[in-house]
Amino acid sequence: MKKEIIGRCPVCEHDLKVTELHCNYCDTTIKSEFDLCKFCKLPKDQLVFAEVFIKNRGNIKEIEKDLGISYPTVRNKLESLIESLGHKPKSEPNINKKEILEKLSSGEITADEAVNLLKD
Repeated sequence: MKKEIIGRCPVCEHDLKVTELHCNYCDTTIKSEFDLCKFCKLPKDQLVFAEVFIKNRGNIKEIEKDLGISYPTVRNKLESLIESLGHKPKSEPNINKKEILEKLSSGEITADEAVNLLKD
């Protein structure tokens, strides 16, 4: 079973630091304090979402199918991931009614999702 490094303390949920690196080939050990990458600090659910997003090249429809979630849920998960990686989400311009109806007719969103988008 492959062991993966964890990025958050299982007790207090704060970021962890790596303090030792070791090469199994030459037996070199480096001791210091290293920061983990942004992705190592993500919770498992966000890592799974990021992998599915990349695998599907950002195609929302395919992400919906893979994860069994709706268009608004994909968008919310993406915004959450963007924030967790330390970026500010762009304020989304209002989607016009024509775009919503086009997405509805092409099957990108359901009727309920269209109604919710029109309410916003």
